[in-house]
Amino acid sequence: MKIGKAYAFFNCKASREKIEAELPTVRKLAKTPSKLELSLIEGIKNLKDLNGALSDADLSQVAKEAEDAGIRYVMEAKYPNQTNKETADELSAIINQTYQSQLYSKGEPFVGNITYRYKDGYTFLG
Repeated sequence: MKIGKAYAFFNCKASREKIEAELPTVRKLAKTPSKLELSLIEGIKNLKDLNGALSDADLSQVAKEAEDAGIRYVMEAKYPNQTNKETADELSAIINQTYQSQLYSKGEPFVGNITYRYKDGYTFLG
């Protein structure tokens, strides 16, 4: 079974616990499919695969650039039987709804981006 994957690298002043507590409401408002799995990771260096490291060299490069830019969080999305692009679109809806939530102050700029594997590397949602 194919599983679509996408990653949102973003900043938010809220704690990981506050973001996780808000996610059920965000998912409901964004009308997110229940099969979409989300993992919130604080600290880009904590993004690891099952082997305990990040074996995807291309994603590792994206993560390093995000870490160098001071990005605090990464949200990984997995969506069974969907493409990486479809997964990225669903993740985008979640991140957009998160920005509309109480986790961000009015007028606070959003810093972040969503990426997914496309062909031989990673691309970003425009």
